[in-house]
Amino acid sequence: MKFWIYIVAVLAGMSLSIEGAIYGVLGQSVGKLESSFYNFAVGSVILGIVVLFLGKGSLSYAAKAPKWQLTGGVFGVIYLTILVIGVPLLGVGLTMISVIVGQMAMSMVIEHKGWLGSSKTPITKEKVMAVALMAIALLLVF
Repeated sequence: MKFWIYIVAVLAGMSLSIEGAIYGVLGQSVGKLESSFYNFAVGSVILGIVVLFLGKGSLSYAAKAPKWQLTGGVFGVIYLTILVIGVPLLGVGLTMISVIVGQMAMSMVIEHKGWLGSSKTPITKEKVMAVALMAIALLLVF
């Protein structure tokens, strides 16, 4: 079962590159912020319909949830808007590898500290080496 999660995660990563490329081009046509807004507007409508029919949680809990748990949307907007700006300037590959290096580095810190409800996992030399090699790859491609 765990193997399939890896496959799905790889497919999700692939879809993010496709999304970045699409919205990078759209940003040149309609405007960078407008492209990002369009993404979230369409995504909200689609997800709203899915939640309406398949949702099992409670949106009303959001009013009671700790405020830090509600900041994910802000980070999503920042992420997508930077993709819309970065893809036309750097290309899909450089933009995505930059994002991945940042994700890997920050995820190591979050897991090492046990922040944001994650379980504590120590930073190992292998993890540091993986991020360093990705950073070197970014420099080589750049």
